Amino acid sequence: MNDLFHNGYVQIVLRCIAVYLFVIIAIRVFGKKELAQLSVIDLVFILLISNSVQNAMVGPDTSLLGGVIAALSLFVINYLLKQLLYRNKKVNELLQGKAMVLIYKGELNEESLKHAQITFDELHAAVREHGIEDIKHVDLAVLEVDGNISVISDDFKSKTSHGIAAIGARRKHKLKGRLGQA
Repeated sequence: MNDLFHNGYVQIVLRCIAVYLFVIIAIRVFGKKELAQLSVIDLVFILLISNSVQNAMVGPDTSLLGGVIAALSLFVINYLLKQLLYRNKKVNELLQGKAMVLIYKGELNEESLKHAQITFDELHAAVREHGIEDIKHVDLAVLEVDGNISVISDDFKSKTSHGIAAIGARRKHKLKGRLGQA
């Protein structure tokens, strides 16, 4: 058994798992808003992190087989973690967190903004990206677990309900026409 852990390829697998889990925990601890929209700084950061942990995963083994084993280890641990998150709600919330309401009926949720470390300017930019000029017209804005900000405006509700009513009226009219022909 001791020889198994001294085997270079088993070491690569164990190192990859350790680095993978470390990076997930670090992203969770340092905040998820960085995932939503990558700035130049974020992109450089991710590139440097991946470069800095490469040697920690493969150690002195720079062979093709070592690289393939490292990649395969990452795919397997990623698959297993996704299965665990799917099956266990508590672990899912622990690692990914919960969605947070940032705006409700035009009112800012200051506590959620502070907790997520989102500035008013960042939130306002996200609202504008959804075609809404003023936060008071936002019915709901949520920081999703993937770091994106979902925005629903009160204008959207009225357009949607009107659109659904119009579709229903057209279908009813077509149905009457078909019944009349039969």
